Amino acid sequence: MDIDFDLFLDPYVQAVSELKVKLRGIRKQYRKQGLYSPIEFVTGRVKPIDSIIKKAELRGFSLDKLETDMQDIAGLRIMVQFVEDIDDIVELLRNRTDFTIVQERDYITNKKQSGYRSYHVIINYPVETIDGEIHVFAEIQIRTLAMNFWATIEHSLNYKYQGDFPDELKARLERTAEIAYMLDNEMSKIKDDIQEAQLIFDPPGRKQRHQEKLRNVDADGLSRKKE
Repeated sequence: MDIDFDLFLDPYVQAVSELKVKLRGIRKQYRKQGLYSPIEFVTGRVKPIDSIIKKAELRGFSLDKLETDMQDIAGLRIMVQFVEDIDDIVELLRNRTDFTIVQERDYITNKKQSGYRSYHVIINYPVETIDGEIHVFAEIQIRTLAMNFWATIEHSLNYKYQGDFPDELKARLERTAEIAYMLDNEMSKIKDDIQEAQLIFDPPGRKQRHQEKLRNVDADGLSRKKE
């Protein structure tokens, strides 16, 4: 079956764009209120066409059923500082009404054999198009900075070895995954001290207030020019 991927992927592109704005908006709201934000930063992407086709072949997905069988064509990633922040974000997502959670996969409590850790939330997201509302799946991955560093390296190596890692490299990856997890645990133990230091160094909302001040100045200047 031939698919016009440009047309097919449009709703996924829109979903990723909208969700990035919404998730980043959560972080901004916390900081504007002078509160600690569990969200460090947010990224998103639509899976490349060649990766979609390759995964479909590997998993035995029919191309005419991609919208139901492949749940990670649209992908968001939320990075956090501390493991405890992951639970807070999951709870935030559960309480939202602009999408529906259809599945949760806890790879932190139940890590993958490779050592991979992350929390995955699969959502059903409504997208408004000129032909009406359609629903697409999107995968939101939530992980600490340490987990993300390890996962990024492992993903790069996977392209080189196509998942067939040499035994020595596989063992090293498993060890480094545990080291990354130990780092997260140690950071959690000094979380209060870290957050206190961050408040002193970069008070929440300071940047936002500064930007708003600049916008107000620019607006006043523009108004005076018009007068």
